[in-house]
Amino acid sequence: MNDRVFNSSAMTESSAVEIEIATRRLMAALDALESAVERRRDADRDENELAARIQALGADRSRLADELDGALVKARKLERTNREISDRLDSAIVTIRSVLDTGEDG
Repeated sequence: MNDRVFNSSAMTESSAVEIEIATRRLMAALDALESAVERRRDADRDENELAARIQALGADRSRLADELDGALVKARKLERTNREISDRLDSAIVTIRSVLDTGEDG
């Protein structure tokens, strides 16, 4: 009967050690899981921030494209106006020269 008590006691101690080892492994696994979840949250947050930045860049790009289109239209109008003024000035210069030449001949 002493053997049964001894074996029972040894099994209890062995079971307690196994339970302690299993508990430590479980705690380590839970810590690793918690760290992985936190890293995933950080990655998701970074991903969301990146998506927001990309969306803002897209909006800026659209706005800048519209502004560029407007600037190009204005530049073309200014070039046209500049050509018209240049043509008028050339015509006026020719007229003035002809008047001056006529005045000198007379």
